[in-house]
Amino acid sequence: MAKFFNALDQKLSDFIRRQHIFFTATAAAEGRINLSPKGLDSFRILDDNTVAWLNLTGSGNETAAHLREVNRMTVMFCSFEKNPLIMRLYGTADTVHKNDARWAELYALFPPDPGARQIFVMHIDNVQTSCGYAVPFYEFQKERHVLTDWAERKGEAGIQDYQKEKNVKSIDGLATGIEGNFDNKKN
Repeated sequence: MAKFFNALDQKLSDFIRRQHIFFTATAAAEGRINLSPKGLDSFRILDDNTVAWLNLTGSGNETAAHLREVNRMTVMFCSFEKNPLIMRLYGTADTVHKNDARWAELYALFPPDPGARQIFVMHIDNVQTSCGYAVPFYEFQKERHVLTDWAERKGEAGIQDYQKEKNVKSIDGLATGIEGNFDNKKN
């Protein structure tokens, strides 16, 4: 049976910290819904109603585009080990780019990553838990560092070129707001 909470408590926060994967979902008013798995050490709890995740350079930039149009996000965690549980965080989110005043303070919360692109700060309206009884067991083996290795090989200039080519517009043609990071602006 689903339970709702207005904020994270210690038990819910501890559950989040034990997870190795989370999923983010956003949507603009029209077009595709974006649902993405995330990993590495890229999620932080800032307080009982605020979380942040470090977004790395990838093939698309849908979340940033969607949040510019419709400021809502869902983050989901689910237990693949031991006790079953699904947890969803519902709320609104802000996109923090490298040239934003809050970047340095927030980025310091995460391990440095050459592919760091944005940080999303989510303001939680509701937390929902549900049973997760049908979620299968999976065993975590280790982090996959292919994306980080790729970004290191590309270097800062290569990442910027890639972002200019692949990350300025969403697959539905929406602007992502990343262009302010280009042309040697403050990092």
